[in-house]
Amino acid sequence: MTEARAREVRASAARAAGTPTGRSLLRLEVTEGIKRYILANRLRPGDPLPTEADLCAALGASRSSVREAVKTLHALDIVDVRHGHGTYVGGLSLSALVESLAFRGLLGPEGDVQVMADLVDVRELFERGMAERIVARLDGDRLDALDALVEEMRADAGGAEADFVAADRAFHALLVEPLGNDLMGQLSMAFWDVYAIVAPQLRMATREDRAETTAAHAGIVHAARSGDPAAFTRAVTAHYAPVRRRLAAGRTGGGDAGH
Repeated sequence: MTEARAREVRASAARAAGTPTGRSLLRLEVTEGIKRYILANRLRPGDPLPTEADLCAALGASRSSVREAVKTLHALDIVDVRHGHGTYVGGLSLSALVESLAFRGLLGPEGDVQVMADLVDVRELFERGMAERIVARLDGDRLDALDALVEEMRADAGGAEADFVAADRAFHALLVEPLGNDLMGQLSMAFWDVYAIVAPQLRMATREDRAETTAAHAGIVHAARSGDPAAFTRAVTAHYAPVRRRLAAGRTGGGDAGH
């Protein structure tokens, strides 16, 4: 085997194994260089990054390599490209995770139901697992705000789905917000967003189901007001039970995953 052929075989094997080669390896190095720059300079979301020319000089990379690296980091929300203004440290959200999980959930009829079941498990785990802390930290103002969101859901139950979904999302965001755990809050909302993207494709809920959903949310607030973590845990379980039934029906072919 010639040396050229050997190089070709090695490159092919590396690609098959997911190992970066050539141009992709250079892009990876520049990408990591930009991340190291952000860390070394203790930059925060919204802080400006050096100009493209300065990044090229600092990293010893070409403009094309820097541009490709910036595109990669932009997709991950690590950097924010504001055309005409420059490049800034991004919001560091979990948008890439949401897109990846949502795409996975939309791939096939069996996979999407399983993804939805996994998401329900994680969401319920968060809220049940932190029941004692949530109940302890939900003050009167937050409980009133949760009640107001329940009323919004009740008012929107027969109207536009987007309004109902927005109130539902805000409810769960506020539920974990008092914990002061940014990562848990972001993960909770990321999983919620994936659910909201995939569920319509499975026809997971109809307008008739909204009344049941609204009542379940009201039950959660009532349990939280009682100051009883065990009651709160039961209310959370009751909230997710109908979703599990619809998922089970979809998995066994007993109708549209839910209605």
